[in-house]
Amino acid sequence: MSLQINNINHFQSGQQIQKQISKPNKFKEYLTNEINEKLHLKISKHAHERLSQRHITISETEWSHIENKIYEASQLGVKDSLVLLNEAALIINTQNNTVITAMDRKEAKTQIFTNINGTIIMD
Repeated sequence: MSLQINNINHFQSGQQIQKQISKPNKFKEYLTNEINEKLHLKISKHAHERLSQRHITISETEWSHIENKIYEASQLGVKDSLVLLNEAALIINTQNNTVITAMDRKEAKTQIFTNINGTIIMD
């Protein structure tokens, strides 16, 4: 009889271990979701209008790369970043992951950029 009790206790311990393992997986899933949420850039109304007016198109692949670089920049303490692409220049606030404004590269050549503390060149 004691052998069966040990087996039952062992089985119950196995269930407890399984529950403990699943809790960190939920936490890992939560962290992953939070990080992914922080990676997604928002585009301000102003920036959206600028992109549209200037016929600037940015591919999904480029947006994904920009999002990753903005996340890296925010980890380094950058708050507002100038992002230079082949065809465009973007000002992005890393604290709220928002594209503030956009212009084409020709226009950007004549601009003075203030209130930025980081630049990402993605040529």
